[in-house]
Amino acid sequence: MKSYEVLVIGGGQAGLAAGYFLRARGVGFAILEAGLEAVGSWPAYYDSLRLFSPAKHSSLPGMPFPGDPEHYPSRAEVIAYLRAYRQEFGLPVVLGARVRKVVEGPEGFELFTESGAHFRSRAVIAASGAYSKPYVPLLPGQQDFRGRVLHSSSYRSPGPFAGRRVVVVGAGNSAVQIAVELAQVARVSLAVREPVAFAPKHVLGRDFHDWLKFVDRVPLGHRLNLGASRLVWDNGEYRAALERGQPDQRPVFGRFTPAGVVWADGSGEAVDAVIFATGFRPNLDYLAGTRALEGGRPLHRHGVSTTVPGLYYVGLPGQRSVASATLRGVGADAALVVRHLEAHLRRPATRRLLPQPQCC
Repeated sequence: MKSYEVLVIGGGQAGLAAGYFLRARGVGFAILEAGLEAVGSWPAYYDSLRLFSPAKHSSLPGMPFPGDPEHYPSRAEVIAYLRAYRQEFGLPVVLGARVRKVVEGPEGFELFTESGAHFRSRAVIAASGAYSKPYVPLLPGQQDFRGRVLHSSSYRSPGPFAGRRVVVVGAGNSAVQIAVELAQVARVSLAVREPVAFAPKHVLGRDFHDWLKFVDRVPLGHRLNLGASRLVWDNGEYRAALERGQPDQRPVFGRFTPAGVVWADGSGEAVDAVIFATGFRPNLDYLAGTRALEGGRPLHRHGVSTTVPGLYYVGLPGQRSVASATLRGVGADAALVVRHLEAHLRRPATRRLLPQPQCC
């Protein structure tokens, strides 16, 4: 068993940002990363993905995103940036350490991984990401559908869908991007509960994020859940594609049939594939045995657990602001969390640790 002052769960952008501030303040810590490298969920995203914010608004603390500040980085560029970030600051990452269970002790925490490793710490930062647990709704008849059903996190490129009839479910950025891309090689419908809401990428000649950065500083996201906004950032390309019917936009279907779907107007249609761009749920299953969650959701204020002393969060949608789950937002949240965490570590120990708990 290895002991640290702090353990960070997750080595993506949130975990790396937390690590930056922990190292800067001289705190002993390690980052436990489930994967084989510390780049978060980015390798799992579709090949053509680009950030919605320009490089100048897409940096972690201490290291600007390289290249033209006005360009929109690709998925591959983000992965390269995260690799370089870890190396630049020498952040201690334990790879292949998927946390299975967190157990509260009288003076800290016991963490158990799927591989059987055991760690102990006085504090824990849950930074396992808002985009690693895909959510796929179960609709009537879905289990009998003979076509292909997948989440957008499993989509890579349009090639395998060429010439097919495809339905993309969702009205957010990923849904629209994937549907427009697929419409170049397939017959595609974008199935939505409400029409897509577009937001301009540029306002008064400046990228919208130049203005949004002022909203980022307003600590209201935990109340308003602004981080879950469904606005689609567009320079006119996506709106024009939908107006051309490539893809067409229609109300979401009500049920599956073995061969396809039944639309809201009652008409049935054969479909080859349905892609659900229906978002993600926080990846916090390892906290299920603690007092940290209610209905699967964390109880916190600005990333500080309100029920478990010594437990913190970085990277939750709407954790503190509009940008909390993004590259441009995790740094500010991590700085705040680490300040709170330092105060927790300064408190004197009052009880001895209990004997080592048994993991499930």
